[in-house]
Amino acid sequence: MKKPIAALLCALVGIGLSMPVHALDAPEVQAPSAVLMTADGQVLAEKDAHARREPASVTKIMTMLLVCEAVDRGEMRLSDTVTASAHAASMGGSQIWLEEGETMTADEMLKCVAVASANDCAVALGEHLAGSESAFVERMNARAAELHMEDTHFVNCCGLSAEGHLTSAWDVGILSGVLLREHPWITDYSTLWQDTVREGAFGLDNTNKLLKSYPGLTGLKTGYTSQAGYCISASAERDGLTLIAVIMGDATKESRSADAAALLNWGFSGYSAVMLGTDTPLEPIPVRMGTKETVLCTLAERAPSVLPKSWLNELDKTVTLAPQLSAPIEQGTQVGELTVRHGGETVLTLPIVAAESVPRMGLMELFAVMLKISVMKI
Repeated sequence: MKKPIAALLCALVGIGLSMPVHALDAPEVQAPSAVLMTADGQVLAEKDAHARREPASVTKIMTMLLVCEAVDRGEMRLSDTVTASAHAASMGGSQIWLEEGETMTADEMLKCVAVASANDCAVALGEHLAGSESAFVERMNARAAELHMEDTHFVNCCGLSAEGHLTSAWDVGILSGVLLREHPWITDYSTLWQDTVREGAFGLDNTNKLLKSYPGLTGLKTGYTSQAGYCISASAERDGLTLIAVIMGDATKESRSADAAALLNWGFSGYSAVMLGTDTPLEPIPVRMGTKETVLCTLAERAPSVLPKSWLNELDKTVTLAPQLSAPIEQGTQVGELTVRHGGETVLTLPIVAAESVPRMGLMELFAVMLKISVMKI
């Protein structure tokens, strides 16, 4: 496994994180393509992670993301009735054998997708949202482009083998992180071991067998076809750290699970999610022409930083603040930065912002100040 220069994508781009090559030895995996990421897109280890491969039912992570986004936008409700078309009912592979015209709630169908990897339900949900599977696939590809999933092109919404239906371990990791980070309620489905639909008449068993053997597992999706091999995006959370291990093209179910577990174990044993701060309180910054003489400052809101555990007692921190500011100052305006280094290398920089607003003095306030200065001179 390679140990790349990590780059934070998506949510942390604005923080300015840059990470030198990690000094930790990643485990070897049998799969031809793999990646270990944090939920925020920080890559900890990878093996041929940009190789374009068939994803099988791991495709459904994008299907679930678009459904979750539609629910959170109010475009659809989980209580909505979804009707199976002839096309949805015709899907092969893993399914719950929907009949044409059969209805279920979106909640039930999403559960079938997440737990039992039901191709028919994935297509039915896509048709419900976009009118047709092809229109839904257009949305999938548009969303992939927005997420900079440059290795990805979808042809269907369920993952059945099709020419040109490709993605990469890297892109699946990014996609999985967005789903977990922005719609954490998806784990209400992805962590179900068993459940039922059709008023208890039809049982569902989760295809992700790591749920029973890996502590802290939160999902996320398995996949298999003879062309794709055994694939998984395995997510887990421990002590505030969420990791995503993506395995693509493995030879067996057993090696898929072993590879994912090995990557997750390595990540949790070697890394921590820590909320970094300054070693001493931040000094107020003088303000010119303001209703207050100084402005209080604080570190901007931020996610925990994921760092090797061996670094935590070896970090050097430097605070740089503006020597003086001119009013008006809006709360949240950047006024400095905290630079964190390890071994002389910059690990990350965090913005320091004004903790309050300071308006500019009006004429009456300015006159009072000038009068006070005149009296002091006398």
